[in-house]
Order: sequence, then C-alpha cells, then structure tokens
Amino acid sequence: MLAGALSATAVGPGPAGSARHASRHFNDLPDAHGTEHLLRELNGGLCRFAPRLPKTPLGLYGGGNMGRLARDYLEAVDLDLAFVVDRHADRLRTDPVWSGTPLYAPEDVPGTLKSKALLAVSVTTAPFVPLEAALHASGWADVVPFYDLAESFRDRHPLSNGWFAEPLDAESFERTIDVLRTWDDDVSRAHHLQFLAWRRPREEWSFEGAPVTLHDRFFIPEVTASLGSDEVFLDGGAHHGSVTQTFIGRTAGRFSSVVAIEPDEQSRLIFEQLLGTLDPATATRITLLPHALDAAEREQSFHGGLGYASQLSATGQSRLHTHTIDSLGLSPSFVKLHLEGGELSALQGALGTIRTHRPIVAATIYHNDDGIWRTPHVLMQHLPNYRFLMRLHGWCGTGAVVYAIPTEREGRT
Repeated sequence: MLAGALSATAVGPGPAGSARHASRHFNDLPDAHGTEHLLRELNGGLCRFAPRLPKTPLGLYGGGNMGRLARDYLEAVDLDLAFVVDRHADRLRTDPVWSGTPLYAPEDVPGTLKSKALLAVSVTTAPFVPLEAALHASGWADVVPFYDLAESFRDRHPLSNGWFAEPLDAESFERTIDVLRTWDDDVSRAHHLQFLAWRRPREEWSFEGAPVTLHDRFFIPEVTASLGSDEVFLDGGAHHGSVTQTFIGRTAGRFSSVVAIEPDEQSRLIFEQLLGTLDPATATRITLLPHALDAAEREQSFHGGLGYASQLSATGQSRLHTHTIDSLGLSPSFVKLHLEGGELSALQGALGTIRTHRPIVAATIYHNDDGIWRTPHVLMQHLPNYRFLMRLHGWCGTGAVVYAIPTEREGRT
C-alpha cells in the first residue's frame, strides 16, 4: 500500500539562482509493488536546480564538521569565505579553527548582508526545506545547499556529494525497479525513493515510518544484532579511525582483528595517533594499510590531503598503485566501504572474498550515480541468501548506505 499525501510544498520563484525546493511527505511506506509509479513520477519530474556558481560575499550556514569541510574546500578552490552563521557562534569564537572568520548568530546578521550575500548551507543533519524556508523568511535573499555550490568546481576538486541525476533511460529505469523490489523491507524502498527524489527532481521526500537516522551509520540494529565476538572487520576508507572506534565499542572490544585501509597519508597519521591512545591488547589487533582499493591492480591518480574527501580522481597530482580486496588474502566477516565514489570498483575487486567468507557488507552509495542502482545491483546479483537493506543517515541526498547481511548471520550472538 502507498498513500502519497502531499503534506507540504515549498515552491516559488525566489531570487535569481535561489528557487525554493519542494517537500513531500507520504503517510505510508511503499511496498514492493507500489514503487514503479512513484519512480516514474520522480524520473519525469523537472529539476529547476543546477550546480551553483558563487558570488560575493559568500557565507556558510553551519560551523560544525561539514562547515569545516566547506571552509577547507573554499580555500582549496580559491574562494573567499566572508562569514559563518551558526546558532553556537559564541562557542565557535573560542575555537582557533575559526580564528579570523566573522561569526554571527542567526539573529545578529545585518539585514544588508542577508540581502547581498550567497548563503551556502553546510548542514545535512536536518531537513533542508524547512531550514531554507526559515532563512528566506528571516530575510536571506539567496540560499543554496553547499554541495550544489561545490558541483561548479569538479574540474579542480573531486568532492562529489552534490551531483544531479539525469533522467533514467529505459535500462536504468528497469534496473532501479528491480533493486527497489529486491530490498528486504519497505523502509529501504522509502529511503531509496527519498534519495532519488533529491538527486533527480531535487525534491525533499519523506515517509512516515522511515526516519533518517544520523547516529548509526554502518551499525544499524540489523547489523549490530548480527555481530559476534570473533569479527574480522575490514574498514575500507578508514580516514581518522572513527568507524573503527565505533566498531570496537559496539563489540565491547571482543573481536578478532581489524584491517583498516586508508591511502591518504595525513589521515593515516591521525589514525596512528588514535592507535597510540588504545590499550595495547586492542591496538595490536589493528592493522593499518596504505592501500587504495579498486576493481583491478593498476596505476591511478590520487587526490590526497582533503581529509575524508581524499580519493582516486583525475584531479589528483600523485599516482598510486591500487589493490583489490581479493589480492590482500583477507578473511573478513564485516566489510565497510566509504571511498568517496569508489565503492562499486572496490566491490568488483572483492567479489571472490565476499563469496568465500560471506561477510556483512556496508557501503556508501551517495557520491555518484552508481548508487542509483549499480552498486546495490552488483551485490544483489552476486550474493545469494543475503538480506539487502538501504538506510539514509543524512539529508540532501547524503549518508546513503547499502547493507548486505548473510541470512545465516542474523541474530548471531
């Protein structure tokens, strides 16, 4: 069943370059047979948005982790950051990271700045449409998601969270329907449609009973219920080690080993510092490898020094020899992949390992259009007797993760 009640729509011409986004809420979850007409509807919808060029003055809304990423990004592409707006501006003023940057609480921004500036929203932990509406109501003339701004500089910087999906051709439409029908539950179907609605017509959909969960990425209840005391965890795209830390916590330190894989040198140095803070009995079970994961062993360009946005990319100036997971001779029981768009390639280079050892798999799918159907489809095609789930752990089309759980692992203790 599907009752698609249109609960709210925010559509309007807005200022030039700042059209208002639409939101749509459904009272019921879509079942396996009720998704095609919704997919057809959103696939045919008109997208009134496009990658956004900057203007001055340019400000950020949000000074949290994403705000720091956005600030570093603007510096990397030679854009001047004029100011930051944050509800906790007083606290941010004590942070040396923001030294020298004008900081405003929302209620303290001068009206002249609101009318002239481009405000790039660097927040994906809450719905965008209500925030956009509130900012316009308070006097802001030009508001845009930060990732839409970043799309204008893809030739210089590989950050790719703001991509726009073209209309699906006939084959892609049918493949997407197949994936929608294969998900194990209706929450997955709802999250997949929500993800596609933002990427395709740029609408913010939501479904009753399918909340976006912010704090359990890679460790949803269905995964944690399947974890035992002898896990071999492969942390692909380990960054600074936060996911490895979460894994240690979720298993209460009872695991066999962790193989953390991170090609970015700066990130590895921070991961090594983390290892130095762990008790020796835990740290000695963690191996950190400097590899870039791929579908085949070959030379690839790598763009490093970008924090968690570091990745294999044509914009990179260094060259790396990539590795496949199959070539590493590992026996993982849990594979996590967060590779800034390289997840499908890494999975293609891991199918032998996954077929043999049947691990839990959790892979991000929001960095490029492989996430529409190709990445989940390759798992569904090659992994019999698995349960496939999709969950959103962020708004604006971000935080999407596909989960594959072998049926024999469910409820393991």
